[in-house]
Amino acid sequence: MIAIVCPGQGAQTPGFFAPWLEIEEFRSKIEQLSDASGLDLIKHGTVSDADTIRDTSIAQPLIVSAGIASANVLLNGLSAKAAGIAGISGHSVGEVTAAAVAGVFSDENAMKFVMTRGNAMAAAASLESTSMAAVLGGVEEEVLAALEKLNLEPANRNGAGQIVAAGAASDIALLQANTPAGSRVIALQVAGAFHTRYMHPAVATLDLFAKDLDSQDPEVKLWTNSTGQLQSSGRSFIEQMVNQVSNPVRWDLCMETMKKLGITGVIELPPAGTLVGLLKRGAPEIETFALKSADDVSAAKEFAGRHA
Repeated sequence: MIAIVCPGQGAQTPGFFAPWLEIEEFRSKIEQLSDASGLDLIKHGTVSDADTIRDTSIAQPLIVSAGIASANVLLNGLSAKAAGIAGISGHSVGEVTAAAVAGVFSDENAMKFVMTRGNAMAAAASLESTSMAAVLGGVEEEVLAALEKLNLEPANRNGAGQIVAAGAASDIALLQANTPAGSRVIALQVAGAFHTRYMHPAVATLDLFAKDLDSQDPEVKLWTNSTGQLQSSGRSFIEQMVNQVSNPVRWDLCMETMKKLGITGVIELPPAGTLVGLLKRGAPEIETFALKSADDVSAAKEFAGRHA
């Protein structure tokens, strides 16, 4: 069975749209999503620099638009169900992409949702000096205990020996100076402590927006970052996306669900690479394909056909 996974913030690099825009279906979808968001996605995906696209209010809609448009190309304009996709999951803001591709809400509403999410999270991040860092390796229980001692939170539990810590910038600096045994700590270039208590103001804003958002139940299997469990209600999935802005991403549990479902192949939408890397270490029995460039589309379709 084939599944699609959708990356989160931090995966994009300047200019990553450029080769994709040569595909007419991709360009036309990006133009449509630019209109829906009020953001010049072509500009930000081609000429904007790293500092610009690191801004949460730009990074999030840019990533979601890339995922939606590339899925449209990959699936030949068909719905996920019609194209033979068994399931979809996203990491952090990638859940917005996943919801759109799974049919929970329209592409236009996905962009309105992610614009509200990105702006609200950027506003919350501006209130205090916060940051994030990846902790690679070490004993999980010892890493979690070290974070708690420093008043940090495990914002992402990604499996494969990776936990992302988040909290006050000063406490992240202390973590870097006091690395848990057997681990490495790598500071992340992000704008704030996402998926922690620092994002509570953003939850309130997004909840108010999402209450009246039209939704449908997903047409394929869809599982949530919150628990890794399958979610059959579109409305409940949206509510979980709202609440998870201030709660941890449990990608480790999502990978466990893929294994239990018998998923044999996974395609990561662009900007691809991060989730495939985690799957190779955390679920090596699942074959993976990183859809990184427009040149990969034919091979990705062939890969999907082998696992459909």
